[in-house]
Amino acid sequence: MPMRKRLNNAANAARTAINADAPSSTESSRVALAEEPKRGDRPTPPGGNGQPPRKPGAAPQQGPGRNFAGIVLIAMLLLLLFTVFNYSSRGERLTMAEFTRYYEAGDVVADSVVLHETQISARLEQPEADAEPKAVIVTFNTADREVVAQKLNDLTADAGGYTSRPPSPWMQFLFVFGPFILIILVLWFIISRGLRNAGGGAGMLGSFGKSRHRTLSKEMTGVTFKDVAGIEEAKDEVTEIIEFLKSPKRFTKLGGRIPRGVLLIGDPGCGKTLLAKAIAGEADVPFFSISGSDFVEMFVGVGASRVRDLFKQAKESAPCIIFLDEIDAVGRRRGGGFSSGGHDEREQTLNAILVEMDGFNTGDGVIVIAATNRADVLDPALIRPGRFDRQISVPLPDLKGRLEILKVHAKKVTLGPDIDLEKIARGTPMFSGADLAAIINEAAISATMDNKDFVEHEDLEEARDKVKFGRARRSRVREADENKLVAYHEAGHAVLQATLEHTDPLHKVTIIPRGGAGGATFSLPEKDRMGYSLKWILDTMRVLCGGRIAEEKAMGDASSGASMDISQVTRLARTMITEWGMSDRLGFVRYAGEDSRESFVAERDFSDETAKIIDEEVKRLVDEAYGDAASTLEHNWAAVERVAEALLKYETLSADDVFKLIGGEPLNKPTVSDLLADPPKSVAPPASSRGASNPQTDLPPGAIPSPA
Repeated sequence: MPMRKRLNNAANAARTAINADAPSSTESSRVALAEEPKRGDRPTPPGGNGQPPRKPGAAPQQGPGRNFAGIVLIAMLLLLLFTVFNYSSRGERLTMAEFTRYYEAGDVVADSVVLHETQISARLEQPEADAEPKAVIVTFNTADREVVAQKLNDLTADAGGYTSRPPSPWMQFLFVFGPFILIILVLWFIISRGLRNAGGGAGMLGSFGKSRHRTLSKEMTGVTFKDVAGIEEAKDEVTEIIEFLKSPKRFTKLGGRIPRGVLLIGDPGCGKTLLAKAIAGEADVPFFSISGSDFVEMFVGVGASRVRDLFKQAKESAPCIIFLDEIDAVGRRRGGGFSSGGHDEREQTLNAILVEMDGFNTGDGVIVIAATNRADVLDPALIRPGRFDRQISVPLPDLKGRLEILKVHAKKVTLGPDIDLEKIARGTPMFSGADLAAIINEAAISATMDNKDFVEHEDLEEARDKVKFGRARRSRVREADENKLVAYHEAGHAVLQATLEHTDPLHKVTIIPRGGAGGATFSLPEKDRMGYSLKWILDTMRVLCGGRIAEEKAMGDASSGASMDISQVTRLARTMITEWGMSDRLGFVRYAGEDSRESFVAERDFSDETAKIIDEEVKRLVDEAYGDAASTLEHNWAAVERVAEALLKYETLSADDVFKLIGGEPLNKPTVSDLLADPPKSVAPPASSRGASNPQTDLPPGAIPSPA
């Protein structure tokens, strides 16, 4: 007792001391105000849980408990529905006859028979003395309920009857509407959770109205102007913009102003996006990159909201660059086609872009760079001076540009000593930068599959043909007659290509299927052609007709193999008349309409009588080309037969082989069968012999097929 008394006295003394030292409520408020955190002190997070303070306007952070609670709620709802629907279905199933037999034998527990809507439930006594009765059920159709009830009346009349439970209206409601309610609850939970996670600040839509741009830097792209070749003029114009951003005073001291927008125009694969990445790699300013399709969303008005958000962030980060890739996705001409007018989502987005670009001040320091390959469909208000001040053309590379591009991509692969990139560049006219990169990559893959230590010249040749025309189908087996038809078809093209004066020089001819063609005749242009002369067009049309003429004369029948030739010769003839003014009857007039891809009905600005004359002129030009080709092949039919027989024997002939055969000289080289029967002894030739030209295996690169 004394010990307990001393402990109580000590506790009372401690409480008295605490109460004496504690200030009043008013004094506590003054102390709290006086002890305000000093500047630079780290404030205590709200709630005292150690979490960082939430930014003003930011969405409240959700803990893992809320998501877990939602999952538990759905699980409990599913369990409840499963229990309700399956509670009355528990027990061993019996037939009505078995149940009657058990009941008459006295095995059914008294007062346990219950008649439900579609079943009878009861309990059976077990033979073991300490065993619990077993639940049993007898199921039946709803239509048979009255019959079953009558049987139960007769069966249980002496034992006091049975219990009948009519169907509950709530159970019927759950059976009918339960699945729909469950689906609605699940969808509500998913949508509400998604909108909460989307973040606040944009109303009910969450972050849908926020811009989805990417901010790139020099380290992220890894591309500089050293990696861009073949488009020197475009690089020079873009370099001026980079210099303006780095030192604006250098330009503004003479009164110049920074351009507001730059539009990159060029065919697919010419390097527009690569040039934009190089700008991001060279500029020391923020680079916002976004695609035109990222503006448009399923909700109306989201595109315009994202435009405003993008330009708002750009102005806050000025000086900076905004890159809009594929601007034609939202910048198409307004009011065209079957558009619904100003309420169209795409047009709202375009209007927002126009307003934002027009609202730039001279000192904003924001430059918009856009890229497209369909400048003809852009809205005139978008490409006027003051919005996109400059339109930079990114054309297909010329010979020098192709060589520089090949050198850039060749640095990434191991090349053999026999590689001559200048030959590849000379023989690949009209190839884009993406095509040239694909050639280097495909050659590297081919060399790897052949277990080579480096890329050889033949790998580049095969890659060139594969990129442009498809993989060679050497495994295809053709019948003898079909093989002969293809041989004479290609021989007709090859002889005309070799004998006519104004065509491109012949490179090689083959009957090995490649892509969708059964054979091909390749030509090697001597230079990049910027336009087409009338003599070249007429001779090219004659070459196109040579395949059908040769196969008809040799086989006595025509085939569908000339369908591509017919298409090309018809298109050439119609273009000569409607676009190039090469018809004496129609004169120096353009009859081709504007771009018809923007409407379902092709534009036509001439009468039916003029259309009839155009058709007659097309027919005349094609008939003249066909007649001249037939006459030329008739005079050189012996040469056609020799070339066709050589193709059946060797499968591929070089230009030198064709000229020898036209001159009547024999070909002294092994056939394909000889090479298969007696393969070469050394797989890897010495370095000194790798550069030697072989007409069969080391054909010069860069050949393009003749239009045939």
